Amino acid sequence: MSATPYIFDVSGVAQFDQLVIENSFHKPVLVDFWAEWCAPCKVLLPLLAGIAESYQGEMLLAKVNCDLEPDIVQRLGVSSLPTVVLFKDGQPVDGFTGAQPESAIRSMLAQHVTQPPEPAADPLITAQALFNEAQFGAAEALLKQLLTDDATNAAALILYGRCLAERGELGEAEVVLNAVAGTEHQHALAAARAQLTFLRQAADLPEVASLKTRLAQNPEDDEAAYQLAIQQLARQHYEPALEALLRLFIRNRNYADGLPHKTLLQVFELLGNQHPLVTHYRRKLYQAIY
Repeated sequence: MSATPYIFDVSGVAQFDQLVIENSFHKPVLVDFWAEWCAPCKVLLPLLAGIAESYQGEMLLAKVNCDLEPDIVQRLGVSSLPTVVLFKDGQPVDGFTGAQPESAIRSMLAQHVTQPPEPAADPLITAQALFNEAQFGAAEALLKQLLTDDATNAAALILYGRCLAERGELGEAEVVLNAVAGTEHQHALAAARAQLTFLRQAADLPEVASLKTRLAQNPEDDEAAYQLAIQQLARQHYEPALEALLRLFIRNRNYADGLPHKTLLQVFELLGNQHPLVTHYRRKLYQAIY
């Protein structure tokens, strides 16, 4: 038995008439004639099952084991395997014999079967993609709609807070992040708070050009090096910031009570353990410590 109602085995002529012929007046039924000894049949069957699943009930798939159902085979005149026949309104309307590529099968079905509509995109995923492309206003519009429907949606609140922070609305962003309840999204919340911290720090620091001038004059200006890294973090320029923080840690790990080390750990939390930069710089930090 199949785990889906769209796919089923047919046993006997009476069941064929009921499950294939009668059903085909309501929606197309694709019939796969196969046998255990037929190698191409075993390749084709999972392909047909996947196609049937993709139609989400707009088409059914019936399986006929030819060794067990000779009466059905004789009635349909099946002489080679695999044979696939599409029934519609009680009649065979199309089909093919032998193994076929998925593209050819779908092309044949497209002439007779209505393709189900594409599932609506998850608005949270869409908002995240917009955020990643720095389209903060568009992301906020989607998130506001989500939060209108469910004001406690933690993932939406966190992303909304990050959008506000990126637009410079730091106070409002903090209010939104403070509204997040529970621990399910603890990492994402910590990352959003870290980014908010970097943005706040950067607002009170000298401009990037000024800091670069100071470092050009004195490459060992620890304060300028740290402040430039914070400015880079606020602009999501993570790699140069991580490199600068690591160099500062190696040169002066006690700077500001170990602030470079603490900031590196904040960035690791912001980006997440799976981020390649985190993997790379966590290893380099470990080597620097030990």
